[in-house]
Amino acid sequence: MGKKSESGLNFGLLWLRVLAGLGMVYHGYGKVFGGDIHGLIKGVEAMGFPYPMVFAWAAALSEFAGGILLVIGLGTRTAAFLIFATMTVAAFVTHGKDPFSMKELALAYWTMSGALIFTGPGRLSLDGLIYEK
Repeated sequence: MGKKSESGLNFGLLWLRVLAGLGMVYHGYGKVFGGDIHGLIKGVEAMGFPYPMVFAWAAALSEFAGGILLVIGLGTRTAAFLIFATMTVAAFVTHGKDPFSMKELALAYWTMSGALIFTGPGRLSLDGLIYEK
């Protein structure tokens, strides 16, 4: 890969990480700090998950902390996987029977996090600095 196309790829991955990460931080913030966790716990319980408080907090923290990790590019594939798992439940279980317009955002984050699982964060990330060859 040439230097120009590698630069484009790294900027593209930075763009993807920052936008997906900021969106996830926004959605997770209300659950973690805004008191929305109680509604999420009830929703998780209604879906039949065991330990609804644990699963609700795991989902909220995957969004909030996972989003921060995506933005800075640290532990990117792990953070992306946790967001991917959360968005899988959101899109296919929580909104499974809803019209597309209700699941579209979850599917967008599902797609972005899935792409980052496969590609990694790129060089313009803390992972890139730490693991640079």
